[in-house]
Amino acid sequence: MWKWLKLFLPALLLIGCAGAPSTPSPPAPGGAKPLKAILVLNGTLGDKSFFDSAQRGMDRARQELGVATETIELGWDPAKHRPGLEDVAASKDYDILIVGTFQMAEILADVAAKHPDKKFIIFDTAVNYEKCPNRCSNVYSILYKQNEGSYLAGLYAGLMARKLLPEGSGRPMIGVVGGMDIPVINDFIVGYKQGAKDAGLDPDRDVLVQYAGAFNDPAKGKEIAKAMYRQGAVIVFNVAGGTGLGVLEAAAEEGRWSIGVDSDQWFMLKDQKPEVAARILTSMLKNVDNSIYRALRLALEGKVPWGRAEALGIAEGGVGLAKNENYQKLTPEDVKARIEEAEKAILEGRIRIDTVFK
Repeated sequence: MWKWLKLFLPALLLIGCAGAPSTPSPPAPGGAKPLKAILVLNGTLGDKSFFDSAQRGMDRARQELGVATETIELGWDPAKHRPGLEDVAASKDYDILIVGTFQMAEILADVAAKHPDKKFIIFDTAVNYEKCPNRCSNVYSILYKQNEGSYLAGLYAGLMARKLLPEGSGRPMIGVVGGMDIPVINDFIVGYKQGAKDAGLDPDRDVLVQYAGAFNDPAKGKEIAKAMYRQGAVIVFNVAGGTGLGVLEAAAEEGRWSIGVDSDQWFMLKDQKPEVAARILTSMLKNVDNSIYRALRLALEGKVPWGRAEALGIAEGGVGLAKNENYQKLTPEDVKARIEEAEKAILEGRIRIDTVFK
């Protein structure tokens, strides 16, 4: 069973919050009052990855469902997250308030208890329902089976490393850069290692692992990735949010290869930084956008399982690999076939993937 992650880790009052203004929504059917949803980020937009994916979900809900949306960016200082969220929850007009990441779970549990008439969604973690003052009966938690998506990424990286390794260069090696040494990131890594093992690599010897200690330090991500490439890694997997942008840049500068995370990072960068995008073989998708859109659609239908957590994997469209133009161009047919077979085997239960959550 999944164990709920706990908080490891002012006030940005609304005047001080770097927030996007409310976005006008299409008229609700029959002139009904539109659902109002606020996304509160304990960081900023612009990571081309995790938080940007969440914003895409909000944008889609506004455009397709008529939800009135607003996004507030609290910044990266943890000291501002609790007062910032408390202030938004108390002073803003909304039906549903949405937050994400493990840092916000305990904070949200307290906030939700103070506003029992409001609804809250948290993604990429879950509140501890047993310890919530009100059992968090007004909170829906969205989890992702990132170990499933990362298994595919590791299998792909292991297979591709053999194809891309220069002649006479020894054993293929791959790497992964994690943002922080925390359970959700380690769930990526255990899946990645298992996939690499099934591709014929030794996960203890051939898979390099290092943590950057932050999700907003691209320079650190680049430094770590370059060190991995110097050690012989052919491909490095970015599991580090904004820090991972440095991983992608390192691949381009070193003439090696990368795998993106959360969003389709090839698509996100192909026009802005084509030389970086060209070296992104694929991305492990954590479809935060789809999950937020899905949750808001369920809210309009009165079907959200409030007071519960749900885990979304390959079967639910929660995770997967980006099979974009670059993937199609660079991936040999036999590797594509192995990935397709692995996806089918996961769905049918023939492959059981390791997880840090029991």
